[in-house]
Amino acid sequence: MSEWDFATVGLVLVGCSIIAAGLIITAMILGFLRSSSQFLLLTAIFLIVMGAAVILIVDRKSGQES
Repeated sequence: MSEWDFATVGLVLVGCSIIAAGLIITAMILGFLRSSSQFLLLTAIFLIVMGAAVILIVDRKSGQES
């Protein structure tokens, strides 16, 4: 099994957060979530941004090394 690097972790974080945000928006539209939906959506957006930042940092570091 191959090792996990920061870029892979960032990609998994972004992908899972986008899926979670879609599920939260669906639950909001269907009326299942009322009070906690805004906090959950904000948390998912924060995780997407953090994952993208990790990917950009790893990309810049690999660009400087070569």
